[in-house]
Amino acid sequence: SPLSLPSIPAAAEEISLEVPANILEGSQRAHVTVMGDIMGNALQNLDHLLAMPYGCGEQNMVRFAPNIYIQQYLEKSGQLHPDIRAKAQGFLQSGYQRELLYKHDDGSYSAFGKSDPSGNTWLTAFVLKSFGQARAYVAIEERHIQDALRWLQEQQRQTGCFRSVGKLFNNALQGGVSDELSLSAYVTAAMLELGLSPTDPKVSSALQCLKASATDDPYTLALLAYVFGLAGHREQQQVQLQRLARHNVSAGTTRHGQWHLRAVSPSCLGHPIPPSWAVAAPAEVEMTAYVLLAYLSQPQVSSADLATASQIVRWLSKQQNPYGGFASTQDTVVALQALAKYAALTYGSNGDFTVTVTSPTGTAQDFVLHNSNRLVLQRAALHQLPGTYGVRARGQGCVTLRYNVPPPPSAGTFDLRVETEPGECTGDASARFRLVLRARYTGERPTTNMVVIEAKLPSGYIPDKTVSLQLKRQKLVKKVEVQPDQVTIYLDQLTKEEETFAFTATQDFPVRNLQPATVTLYDYYETDAAYSAPCSSGRGRT
Repeated sequence: SPLSLPSIPAAAEEISLEVPANILEGSQRAHVTVMGDIMGNALQNLDHLLAMPYGCGEQNMVRFAPNIYIQQYLEKSGQLHPDIRAKAQGFLQSGYQRELLYKHDDGSYSAFGKSDPSGNTWLTAFVLKSFGQARAYVAIEERHIQDALRWLQEQQRQTGCFRSVGKLFNNALQGGVSDELSLSAYVTAAMLELGLSPTDPKVSSALQCLKASATDDPYTLALLAYVFGLAGHREQQQVQLQRLARHNVSAGTTRHGQWHLRAVSPSCLGHPIPPSWAVAAPAEVEMTAYVLLAYLSQPQVSSADLATASQIVRWLSKQQNPYGGFASTQDTVVALQALAKYAALTYGSNGDFTVTVTSPTGTAQDFVLHNSNRLVLQRAALHQLPGTYGVRARGQGCVTLRYNVPPPPSAGTFDLRVETEPGECTGDASARFRLVLRARYTGERPTTNMVVIEAKLPSGYIPDKTVSLQLKRQKLVKKVEVQPDQVTIYLDQLTKEEETFAFTATQDFPVRNLQPATVTLYDYYETDAAYSAPCSSGRGRT
């Protein structure tokens, strides 16, 4: 978890690092990284903000959109150096070209493109605003923007709200966009972010529909507060923020629980946040990010609003993964957009401070941060494990100290069984075997949304050449990606009923003492199951 320390004039904290009980002896490693900018970690990891594949139109956008917001921030703060610009623009260009693969002839977009029966309202709006904002940095054909805008406008009802078209594959990707009101708010925000005026007939009609609609859903209220802020409708925005306050949804608080955050200076991230195993669901991160955007999108941001925004930033930063992203696609995009906006508003070019990390035996390591190296990641190994390390920050400015420890295993919401056929090392089992995956959903919802299975193969084995054909004939399979050592399967959904997926692996070259491989199945949560090839070490030959 990241630990945010005030450094005016000094602050100190102790961090206890424990070694997990099930760790392989001698394999423990620990290190500390320090950066002088809250956007620095995301900037270092633009190509892998998420530890997940990018094989559909929704997930691909996480490689695209954050580059826009990070460049906007660096441009405003005078830190957009040529090498950073070239890197970010390269990701924008490749993400743009890849996203066009998911475009339908009518101008809409969907998770799997033309293999889906129709475009998707939410994803099309997401692409529209992202392509529009990316025009400032890379060449985007105007026709793609106009095609998407025209298609969205065709989905507008006489009431001004928008109809939902297409399937939302993963509601973790878009928080609570599950009804017409929240979807209409999202589309309206996209049009305003594109640069359309609030007085544009289509936008004005949408805003009227939003004003006339009542809701008590916290996610929708947060999104509406942002939309009305973008439109300059201050009075309506305040109404939504007041309604959110009744839900205790402000300053890092959600309806699922409260994070106690102490008041901080508007120009800094505040006091240390205790490490916690609890990580918020993607929808909560996205909702909280919209609240932050609402506060920061006002024509004049007051010192009180900026202080509240700082508290929200502290909570959001605690939810980040080790790469600077978050749990899923849309929470990563919206949260980084909000953090970048906050960083631009609070940026100060002056600041010179030192962070000292002291080992259990008293050995000290200094990290000096100043304006010229604030985007440089500084890292040092922590050799004494387990142990309690002291951290002290002194000087003027803000610094984020990050330390990551493995979380305890999740109980998960899936039941996954992995088998091989044959089950024992008989006949030609060493040359080829069939991998059988049996999976079902065990959570509280009737069904999941989009599910991904990543099946690793044992050393020396490769997927059979017919794997894609084998799997695509099977129920619920939307897409298959084949690599030399892994098969990734995208599923439409899973229900409480067990589904079976199977494919063949063949031996490429023999490996002695063959070890088990893993299969990972995930939606909101992850669950892993290990399996052994029929002729693995420890399995008898009969």
